[in-house]
Amino acid sequence: MLTILGFAMIATFLVLIMMKKMSPIAALVLIPALFCVFVGKGAHLGDYVIDGVSSLAPTAAMLMFAIVYFGVMIDVGLFDPVVRAILKFCKADPMRVVVGTALLAAIVSLDGDGSTTFMITVSAMYPLYKRLKMSLVVMTGVAAMANGVMNTLPWGGPTARAATALKVDATDIFVPMIPALAVGLVAVVVLAYVLGLRERRRVGTLTLDEALVREPETETVLVGAGAGAGAVSGGSGARTGADRGAAGGSGEAADGDAGSGGASGDGFQGLDPNRPTLRPKLYWFNALLTVALLTAMIMELLPIPVLFLLGAALALTVNFPHIPDQKARIAAHADNVLNVSGMVFAAAVFTGVLTGTGMVDHMANWLVDTIPDGMGPQMGLVTGLLSLPLTYFMSNDGFYFGVLPVLAEAGQAHGVSTLEIARASIVGQPLHMSSPLVPAVYVLVGMAKVEFGDHTRFVVKWAVLTSLVILAAGILFGII
Repeated sequence: MLTILGFAMIATFLVLIMMKKMSPIAALVLIPALFCVFVGKGAHLGDYVIDGVSSLAPTAAMLMFAIVYFGVMIDVGLFDPVVRAILKFCKADPMRVVVGTALLAAIVSLDGDGSTTFMITVSAMYPLYKRLKMSLVVMTGVAAMANGVMNTLPWGGPTARAATALKVDATDIFVPMIPALAVGLVAVVVLAYVLGLRERRRVGTLTLDEALVREPETETVLVGAGAGAGAVSGGSGARTGADRGAAGGSGEAADGDAGSGGASGDGFQGLDPNRPTLRPKLYWFNALLTVALLTAMIMELLPIPVLFLLGAALALTVNFPHIPDQKARIAAHADNVLNVSGMVFAAAVFTGVLTGTGMVDHMANWLVDTIPDGMGPQMGLVTGLLSLPLTYFMSNDGFYFGVLPVLAEAGQAHGVSTLEIARASIVGQPLHMSSPLVPAVYVLVGMAKVEFGDHTRFVVKWAVLTSLVILAAGILFGII
């Protein structure tokens, strides 16, 4: 019964947000609360929620102060050279813009933190997507998939969890997987190229100068972008002439601060060389502070929330020594902070109920039990395939510490090494990064002003394809 209710709860959540019948925050809170009553454990709802909030509180704190920190860095002009370099490479060509998004997200993902990657990537690319009337779900989808592939780095989380759960060396998991992961990253770039070509056909190509002087317009959130004409669904805003006959609707986002990028109105405020928040004399201080912060994060000198808290306080104090200016910068990014942190705490209700009621355990055991005995020698393939739905519907902790040891034990009984199982377990990360249980994805869609349901409808099929490419490459190369 718990197995059925668990799948029903997840399915109900996904259907309601994809059909835009409920907001993600409301769905994350009300649906698990309702199912908790169905399970007969409504009296324990408070305990489950508190447990979930306690486990995700550090993540919420990290996101809050990370948004403030990178918001300040963008306000003072730290990333302006990056934006200009990307613009120069992209040349206002939609194909190059999408490929540039994939490359930028992959490079920034080297720090191992998804939230940081999405903040920097969206801040750099959002103005160009908005100006060219490109589909914003293409940006969020490509960024999420590129980060998902790079999330398998030993310091990114999943590989370390797999190594800890199975008591093996993380290096022995990751290094042999490099060829397969490289193929996956190439697949993301190729996919970005294809989606970019379709965007080029839809919106046309401008010169860089034309893009920079083009009048501000509402951005387009074409859910079916990249799926060909007539495949677009959703969107609630008015369509403009810039859509050039595209088959979809356009979501009209509110003006104002574009994420934490400090972009407002026309979306190119981040390139304005005369904006009052610029601090050119402090450029190298801010650059060194950011490098030091990311280095300390990778070396785990302090917990990440503490690092961003200290970094945000120092950045505000040095760049804006006057208290009114500090308050203004915090207020400028308060909307994003509230949206993202609220989403994380709402997700805590979902995960708390899913875990506390035992639904996660029953779902995992049911999936493992359904594996035919004849598939025993193919447990590497089975683990890779299961990693897609399980890491999407469960947290990484739940999968790697709860399910993976069971799969590894089943594999060993059929002569499949623990390392093969561990390597196969990370192939689902491109899909996992768009899971509703991943806090970083709310940073991505929030800053890009994309509905989570729109992002989900667009990205799932491509993320599954990318994960399967990695799995196939791993099998072909004899890694799995």
